[in-house]
Amino acid sequence: MDDKQHSISSLLAAAAARAVPVVRGVDERQLGGPTPCSGYSVRELLDHFFDVVVNFTRLGGKKPSAFAEKPDYLGTSDWRERFADEVDRLVSAWGAPGAEEGTTGAMHQPARTVGCMALLDLTVHAWDLARATGQEYVPDPAGVATLAAVIDELAPAARDAGMFDEPVHTAADPSPFEELLAATGRDPYWS
Repeated sequence: MDDKQHSISSLLAAAAARAVPVVRGVDERQLGGPTPCSGYSVRELLDHFFDVVVNFTRLGGKKPSAFAEKPDYLGTSDWRERFADEVDRLVSAWGAPGAEEGTTGAMHQPARTVGCMALLDLTVHAWDLARATGQEYVPDPAGVATLAAVIDELAPAARDAGMFDEPVHTAADPSPFEELLAATGRDPYWS
């Protein structure tokens, strides 16, 4: 799990710089559309994405998560800017001294592992939304490299929990990001 060449905070910041414009680019008329994230409409995925960011911020601060709660994050007209604010909080929480040390979360996972889970969600859900809404998305190469080093460790538990589908096959000579998407059960060529 240790690609410690980059801090989780710096990786999250780079992923955030790519994710926030995608969320800002979602048109209200697209909220009912399908996404590559199995079983989620654009609106449901945005709500889930918000929830992930808020809860991984808590985990970065060594506080308990509240994933069981399901607030409606899109209930106000300023949800795009609120998402950007929450992502800023996520990056700050993981940049605080000691955030990557010890364990965090109810499962007592190593903090860096949990930070990589946050990075995975920020990276992959931004791609999901970009694909679903016809936007361009290019992930941060350092983030993809970090995730490629840990995906085999994260995927089995994520599949058991129903968060990932079974891996899909890719075309010959896939990019590292296409391999990462396929490992999460997503079709990298979804449209």
